[in-house]
Amino acid sequence: MKLLRVGTAGAERPALLDAEGTLRDLSGVVADIDGALLADDEALGRLRAAADAGELPVLDATGLRIGPPLARIGKIVCIGLNYHDHARETGAEPPAEPVVFMKAPDTVVGPNDTVLVPRGALKTDWEVELAVVIGRTARYLESAEEALAHVAGYAVAHDVSEREFQIERGGTWDKGKNCETFNPLGPWLVTADEVADPQDLSLKLWVNGELKQDGTTAEQIFSVGEVVRYLSRFMTLYPGDVINTGTPAGVALGAPEPKPFLRAGGVVELEIEGLGRQRQEFKDA
Repeated sequence: MKLLRVGTAGAERPALLDAEGTLRDLSGVVADIDGALLADDEALGRLRAAADAGELPVLDATGLRIGPPLARIGKIVCIGLNYHDHARETGAEPPAEPVVFMKAPDTVVGPNDTVLVPRGALKTDWEVELAVVIGRTARYLESAEEALAHVAGYAVAHDVSEREFQIERGGTWDKGKNCETFNPLGPWLVTADEVADPQDLSLKLWVNGELKQDGTTAEQIFSVGEVVRYLSRFMTLYPGDVINTGTPAGVALGAPEPKPFLRAGGVVELEIEGLGRQRQEFKDA
């Protein structure tokens, strides 16, 4: 299923995009799309049955905002330097273990919402990423195969980054990762049964119409299953938690000087195979 949330910010309603591309209202079946729903096999079964029976009302998509596909996110765990080609372009050694940092859930906005360039920022960068949404509580998992069984679905994430804040200001990466609007998510949460192999997805990103990133999850250093397994050894992952799994080559940081960092007025578009497309205009905070 392709699950999404539509409407004004803070007042989104749950919806479903059916196989014919028609938007369907889920508000009569479930209250929202969140961790509680993803952990409830019976509720998900009702959704599938209603969708298959054609019982869901049609929503007019004209002018309707698409919000983040997941409400009440518990935590966002991010993996840095997780693509061989991205490590090469930035001159970094591939890590022996996953590089882990966090993003606050309040950085999440809709896939087409405005992104704000922070005040004083000079090195705002783009990163298309595969987001993994947890559907079952995961702790001390033993294998990547077991870990994949704890995944509810996948989505497109834009891990917007301010490189000066991240790298040159001391401390942790978090200062360059947690600025407001720095995690557009969606348009859909695609349930795991519709993604045959998370290690065989193409990722693309354009800046002002120019293709900048053109990669594949096959280049990941640590696979989706391994990332979930690894993280479960250090923290408990709960339904509704999100993992951003890293970005392929093509970011501004890895470009020759002068590096083409984002400025107000820029437009970024990104997509992942089968998971949908985003478009953001950048404005000054």
